[in-house]
Amino acid sequence: MISMSAFHILLALADGERHGYSITREIEEETDGAVRLGPGTLYRMLKQLLDDEWIVEVERADESDPRRRYYRLTPRGRRIAQTEAARLVNLVRLARTRRLIPAGA
Repeated sequence: MISMSAFHILLALADGERHGYSITREIEEETDGAVRLGPGTLYRMLKQLLDDEWIVEVERADESDPRRRYYRLTPRGRRIAQTEAARLVNLVRLARTRRLIPAGA
């Protein structure tokens, strides 16, 4: 099991490379504003994900802001995200069998 912040970041990177601000925007949009990562949380998590080799920083020239750093999933990070997604699917299935959420939700 991984933290929800880490999982949201991995999900944001699942479709390709992004810089930090783009990651936070993606998470806010995908959760309709329910999840908001502040800069401290985001960059602390990015450092941890880099250290764990779940993501890598990629060389990419950004003419609009050369200070921006871009990140992408590693194969290991993708496998971890897939495993966590499958775990959550099973958890939702269990919640449905216990009638905690409607069958169609």
